[in-house]
Amino acid sequence: MQTRKLGNSDLEVSALGLGCMGMSFGYGPAHDKNEMISLLRSAYEKGITFFDTAECYGPHLNEELLGEALAPFRDKVVIATKFGFLEGDSKKGLDSRPEWIRKSIEGSLKRLNTDVIDLYYQHRVDPNVPIEDVAGTIKDLIQEGKVKHFGLSEAGAESIRRAHAVQPVTALQSEYSLWWRTPEEEIFPTLEELGIGFVPFSPLGRGFLTAKIDENTQFDSTDFRNSLPRFAPEARKTNQAFVELLGKMAADRGVTNAQIALAWNLAQKPWIVPIPGTTKLHRLEENLGALDLKLSAADLSEINEAASKITIEGSRYPEHLQKIAGK
Repeated sequence: MQTRKLGNSDLEVSALGLGCMGMSFGYGPAHDKNEMISLLRSAYEKGITFFDTAECYGPHLNEELLGEALAPFRDKVVIATKFGFLEGDSKKGLDSRPEWIRKSIEGSLKRLNTDVIDLYYQHRVDPNVPIEDVAGTIKDLIQEGKVKHFGLSEAGAESIRRAHAVQPVTALQSEYSLWWRTPEEEIFPTLEELGIGFVPFSPLGRGFLTAKIDENTQFDSTDFRNSLPRFAPEARKTNQAFVELLGKMAADRGVTNAQIALAWNLAQKPWIVPIPGTTKLHRLEENLGALDLKLSAADLSEINEAASKITIEGSRYPEHLQKIAGK
């Protein structure tokens, strides 16, 4: 398995991680626990050492799942989790007060069956709590041996700089894929300057870029994609142009859409570690195949030129959620 370091830190992980949210939360009902434990252990056997979760996935169910599944080889994997919602429930709003962070860490440590969190992200920037207070609390937790590395998720450049000045930020986790490239504009230069790694979530466009979703796809009633403007049926129909672009390149190379999309993501910077999620072993294996696919400068130029001519329809979040992303 290829490995990468997140920025200038000593945190070395598999070049592809595994986003675990969908096993318990977000994309319909939670999947069978034993099947997911088997999948998580298969991921480790295939070389994945970087697993991503959050206290609000479930809430709490996903951390408990990872705690049980990864216990046999806990010292050989990197577990990233997140805090920042009231009582660990994303429906209750943001809460990054220092006293809540301390409650959150104790809950996560217990559920994950571990003594230390390898990478602890603030899930979203809380406008009611100075980022310096958040970073200072994590600094204390690092000194106490409960956290190894500090991360931010969906934070803007100013927040990253302010936090990093108090406690060095190891990684930023934000959405990034061929159909959401905004981080390239201001975030990438900031991360490069400060030596911070980047962990893209939804590198496959929440499944859309895999060519398995079209305007006729029906999502489960509890699937949060039902609320995303970009996944409205008409938007999906228009946005098929991205899928067709990837499909042409994939067919020319005898690979899949997902593999092209992930290889493109990996090729952008050496300090990028995508975390595609899946609940199926054959998809996990397909995703790992992207590590063997090397896109040339000409390939990347061809993709960028074609993508620049496509206009995406639909914002990535409904209006009421946009205000907590990227601040």
